Amino acid sequence: MKCPECGQWNRASMPHCINCGAPLNIDEASRLAWKDSLRDGGASKSYLRADEFGQMDPTPDPRDSLAGEMQDLKTRKKEGALRKDRLAKEKSRPTDPAEITEESVPSGRSARYEAPMRAIRVQSTSRNEQLQRQESESRHRVRYMEENGVFAESRSYDPVPQADVYRATGSWHLAGPMTAAVAPPKKKHTFLKILLVLLLLAVLGAGGWFGVQYFTRDRAPEQSSDAIVTASLLDDVAAHTIMIPGENGTTIYIRELHASYVVVDGYATVEVADHTWYDNLEGTLDETMDVTLTPFLKTSTGRQTPMPAITYPIIVPTSQITLESPDSLRTNVSTTMYTIRIVVDPGSRVFVNGVDCSDTVSSETGEMSYNATVQPIGDNVFNISVRSQYCRENNIAVVLYREPQEIPLDLAVGTYGTTDQKVMKVTATTLPGAYVEVTTPHSDLNITDLDKTGKFTFNAIFDKIGDNTISISSSFPGMRTSVVNHVVYYLPPASEYTKKAWPLTAEGYSELLSNISVRTAKGQVYVVTGVVQYSVSEKPQMVVINTSEDGKSQPVLVQNYTKISWKVGNYYRIYADAFSTYNSMPWLNARYTYTK
Repeated sequence: MKCPECGQWNRASMPHCINCGAPLNIDEASRLAWKDSLRDGGASKSYLRADEFGQMDPTPDPRDSLAGEMQDLKTRKKEGALRKDRLAKEKSRPTDPAEITEESVPSGRSARYEAPMRAIRVQSTSRNEQLQRQESESRHRVRYMEENGVFAESRSYDPVPQADVYRATGSWHLAGPMTAAVAPPKKKHTFLKILLVLLLLAVLGAGGWFGVQYFTRDRAPEQSSDAIVTASLLDDVAAHTIMIPGENGTTIYIRELHASYVVVDGYATVEVADHTWYDNLEGTLDETMDVTLTPFLKTSTGRQTPMPAITYPIIVPTSQITLESPDSLRTNVSTTMYTIRIVVDPGSRVFVNGVDCSDTVSSETGEMSYNATVQPIGDNVFNISVRSQYCRENNIAVVLYREPQEIPLDLAVGTYGTTDQKVMKVTATTLPGAYVEVTTPHSDLNITDLDKTGKFTFNAIFDKIGDNTISISSSFPGMRTSVVNHVVYYLPPASEYTKKAWPLTAEGYSELLSNISVRTAKGQVYVVTGVVQYSVSEKPQMVVINTSEDGKSQPVLVQNYTKISWKVGNYYRIYADAFSTYNSMPWLNARYTYTK
């Protein structure tokens, strides 16, 4: 506290100044009054912000503004408390009915009310007299129009002198220019009523306007507290789109993806490829799996608030495997070596009986050939596992059956399964000293080394186009005879095969149907031209083509042995040989296909 005499600052609790000894007996109100007068008079602190061009922008410190507002709030709160106490004291004070007061009419009213209105002695009356006076006043109400065009009511009194009034009623009435018409109270009430009506009309009008705007504007989708999960595509692979509701501008962090997403138009949009969840998983996977996202709401300070977890199912696709050779998962073979051919997606990982053969997969076509060693023990099982990108593992088992043998009999490794030559040299081995026999068309059987090494050779002759069987046997006294049957697909070159073709005219079509068995035995070649009408089978591919000139008649069934796959509605020129009949139409085996 500052001494009033010498100006020395002292502690507020000390009774005298420590410098001059003057008394410091200041009341509490005066002692604290100086605190209310304190206010920062200087300029508020500012921050200087510089952009990339070096421009300076002074920005006031928001904390100074906040401090000033808090000081104003404190002052208003204190003044309000004082006013409240004063009003409470005035209300609690009793009113004397006989008290004489004098009050001036407030400024701003009409000229006839500018004269002071004096309240003269009022004598208390009984309840009955008050009721009678109110009834009399109600009979003398006059309705009139103000200068502003508003109707009001006033009470008119009989022109009786005030003294006579006092003698008749024993009380005094208001005196002065206002005694003729006491209208202000009624005018005030009427004005309030009009104001309320206008206010009500304004509220109704505003409500109607906002209602029209609400129903005519484009309605935004209602925001749900639940996330929206839909299937989608991301970079041409299966994915899901997750829309997480939130406040615009906020950031949502996904723990599993290690990424943050900003809320735009009420949602944070997250796209997740399905393979993200199982790319690094090894072993057998189910067809479906449930995945979970854990979102967090990030504040500007970096704090993360957990949000409800999002769980949804995904489908795990299977790696594709197409078995080209053999034609089925189980087949009979007669050679020591057999080539298994499959087609997978390029870049796939392929395992055969646990051995990684991925390096033999074509990077362009996905074709793979595996030379399987087949023992004469019955079933030879080859388990093939394929794991393609973004897919789960797929497994097939190919069984190659080779009849058990007491006398070993094998064709040489590398014996062809297809040829374009009518004669093919074949080499085989068996038990030295055994007796061998070739039961299919052949020539030049050479058994010179049979007794020493068991090796023998011969020329196989193919008498028909397509599959031809080479059959040989080996026998030895006291042992069971061994038999080997080997199928070779024989097809002459196109230059030789196509020149033998007959056209399927109306006469040729009828002749083929009439002599189908003869034409089949001779392997007669025909040329089939037309549009594929419909498909009968996919594997092997079999279609129906109308061979008439108008493309509406002379149907033939064609089975595809060519390297080109046919499509319904496309035009082809096909060279095929007679095979049989199907539903009263010729059945031909196609060997060469040419597009239009």
